Amino acid sequence: MSLHHDAPDAQHGNEPETPNLDFQGSTPYEDYVQADVLTHLQHPLSEDPGEMVFLVTTQVMELWFTVIVHEWRTAAQALRQDDLPTAMAALKRSTYELESLNASWKPLAHLTPGQFNAYRSALGEGSGFQSAMYRRMEFLLGEKSASMLVPHRGTPRVHAELEKALTEPSLYDEVLAFLARRGRAVPDTVLERDRSLRYEPDPAVERVWQEVYTEARADESDLIRLGEALTEVAELVWRWRNDHLVATRRAMGAKSGTGGSAGVAWLEKRATKNVFPELWTARSHV
Repeated sequence: MSLHHDAPDAQHGNEPETPNLDFQGSTPYEDYVQADVLTHLQHPLSEDPGEMVFLVTTQVMELWFTVIVHEWRTAAQALRQDDLPTAMAALKRSTYELESLNASWKPLAHLTPGQFNAYRSALGEGSGFQSAMYRRMEFLLGEKSASMLVPHRGTPRVHAELEKALTEPSLYDEVLAFLARRGRAVPDTVLERDRSLRYEPDPAVERVWQEVYTEARADESDLIRLGEALTEVAELVWRWRNDHLVATRRAMGAKSGTGGSAGVAWLEKRATKNVFPELWTARSHV
């Protein structure tokens, strides 16, 4: 389907090339994209014109969370089936999507405290940490916590989806199980751990990645490519967290965040954590 938004004026011979403009009901574009739904989901609660930018940007972020969750679930399922090419393709797509997600900070990155305060009260107790789709992203990265289901108890469907995601293997769990099936010495304590708990670094997993990067045979170079694809994802997640931290610090300093969060202090703590930790620490030994 063409996403070109302007009527073409090029000519083919003597016949003008014109699009079909006459449809019964809505257009096929509208039926597919649901643009009318998307562009009427904005309901600012203040008189400040800057709130519209904040609201749309936040909604765009939610859409990127959705597609990134889709990619990482695709990658996890493919790894479960030992289908590395499909997993690699999904991981690669997710890096482009993460770059676009991170670019979403641009409209908000230079807010002054006064500009943010002009509509901050409209958020009430709303806060980004309440995003269910972002929580699913974090769970897929191994950042699991049952307490993060609590805000969603009042929405049964969302709570059930998060509860399921909490107990399922994370993307990294599937990576380590895949490495074990490829003959790498991932310990049973890691492979059989409680998947509802946050992943904790393991020295044996660090040695596995060290060996992958130093001893991989020619026919195992795909494991290095997998490691690099995951490292790229991890770096972009780190950049997302840091961009969030800087934008928040610029807009509100060290004040408490909306929804009762610790604001900058909480974001600073998050920004120090590496995703897929042994992929980073193993490099010190290569």
